[in-house]
Amino acid sequence: MDMEARAHSEHPEALRLWLRLLTCTQLVEKQVRGQLRERFDTTLPRFDLMAQLERAPEGLKMNELSRRMMVTGGNVTGITDQLVAEGLVDRVDVEGDRRAYRVRLTPKGRKLFHEMAHQHESWIVEAFAGLSDKDIATLHKLLGKVKDHAQARAEASA
Repeated sequence: MDMEARAHSEHPEALRLWLRLLTCTQLVEKQVRGQLRERFDTTLPRFDLMAQLERAPEGLKMNELSRRMMVTGGNVTGITDQLVAEGLVDRVDVEGDRRAYRVRLTPKGRKLFHEMAHQHESWIVEAFAGLSDKDIATLHKLLGKVKDHAQARAEASA
């Protein structure tokens, strides 16, 4: 049973929409996870870590990676260790801090990530193929309103 199936007609329409969004997210993510495993023998967390490093060619400290990925340092360390062993990332000392290091993509890692990112993009495009360009633009605009409202509420309560 998916998340949306838990809603009943007596529930507010906003709750039913929320559950539909969750269900869609889970379905698309499941497809992407499967494709990454099948095509590249990798996982979504590994892809996400490499994506963060691709955006920061000089590399990132481990705590910055953890913050950006919204996971614990232990999770990042485990993934990083695997990627180092495969020659996809390396660790570089941080000048002035003997305890810290930056993690960055190696040329091999950058090449593989670009292949994965290209495929990932096509999988996401396919996931939305049931919508017209106008539908996509409208949905993007409407979800932008939801995002803006949620951010404004968060700022007001901070």
